[in-house]
Amino acid sequence: MESSNITLRDVPDEERPRERMMQYGAQALSNAELLAILLRTGTYQESAVFLAQRVLSQAGGLRNLVDMSLQQLTEIKGIGAAKGLQIQAGIELGRRLARSSMNETVTVRSPQDVADLLMEELRYLNKEHFVCLFLNTKNHVIGQETLSMGSLNASIVHPREVFRAAIKRSSASIICVHNHPSGDPTPSSEDVQMTQRLAEAGEIVGIEVLDHIVIGDRKFVSLKEQGLM
Repeated sequence: MESSNITLRDVPDEERPRERMMQYGAQALSNAELLAILLRTGTYQESAVFLAQRVLSQAGGLRNLVDMSLQQLTEIKGIGAAKGLQIQAGIELGRRLARSSMNETVTVRSPQDVADLLMEELRYLNKEHFVCLFLNTKNHVIGQETLSMGSLNASIVHPREVFRAAIKRSSASIICVHNHPSGDPTPSSEDVQMTQRLAEAGEIVGIEVLDHIVIGDRKFVSLKEQGLM
């Protein structure tokens, strides 16, 4: 294709991503243009914008790009380790920004507080991630840890791993959270069984499992509110 030989120098200034961002702001740029700014350069055969478009196309869209490993990224022609790391760094900054939108000391008073804290971090992932929030006696979040990354439809969590992490942080209680890549947060029978097993173990070690939140796409379900634990 003729367009694939166009470099950024051939594109008018007003159409270059950096110049457009300076003039109109980041919100005016497409996903490919923002990604092109992260990549900084293209290849000998194509501009950064064309490379970014191809990366998004091969990833299956921005949502799937979020969960790609460095190895998967570098399998895309034109993406070496440096560019792959730049992409991952940009994604991680976005995650951290989403987490920092709340006050530095997060107090959990309801399932909505948990969803506000973790929704943007978890809802795009295409594998199940099991996350624990560790709380003190005032229900302040004193730690967060991903304890399991499962398949597309299951995550396996052993109580031993959960409460070892909780004890290490001197937690008074914990809240379990995991995502459903399908976007539907309806708890499965496995989710309910796992929660009941964790709650029973928590009673033994003296660390209460306050809730288990399932995150979907802009939706969530509290097993506590559903009477499932």
